[in-house]
Amino acid sequence: MLTPMDIRNKEFKKAFRGYNEDEVDEFLDKVIADYERIYRENGELKERIAIDKERIEGYSSMEKSLQSTLLIAQTTAEDIVSNARKKADMIIKEAEEQAQKIIEDANSSVIKVNRDFEELKKEVQVFKTRFKTLLESELEALNVTLKDI
Repeated sequence: MLTPMDIRNKEFKKAFRGYNEDEVDEFLDKVIADYERIYRENGELKERIAIDKERIEGYSSMEKSLQSTLLIAQTTAEDIVSNARKKADMIIKEAEEQAQKIIEDANSSVIKVNRDFEELKKEVQVFKTRFKTLLESELEALNVTLKDI
């Protein structure tokens, strides 16, 4: 690429009936000034592009990191929900098993109470029969004793 110094140091051969040297020098001075300004701007723009590239790379790195973090957070959230569901299912199963045991115990208690009640009814019936028999035998003994008197 042509530099401003290349333009400044360029010398032309003089020829017969050539261009006006002062006009050419004046024009070259303007070209050099504009070219120097454009050359500086180009350098500044290249620096800004390099800085912007670094920023973009930093942002890309941050984006990848954020995506990774988001993925990890999403996976963790799914794991937490899954574990919570498993735990809830386990609690429900245990509660159902306990409820079933309570019902079975209650049924067993009802059956036992019914058996005890039936047995007591039989014992009462036996007692009534024995007592009635005793009373009848005592009444008969009393009648025999009263007959003898």
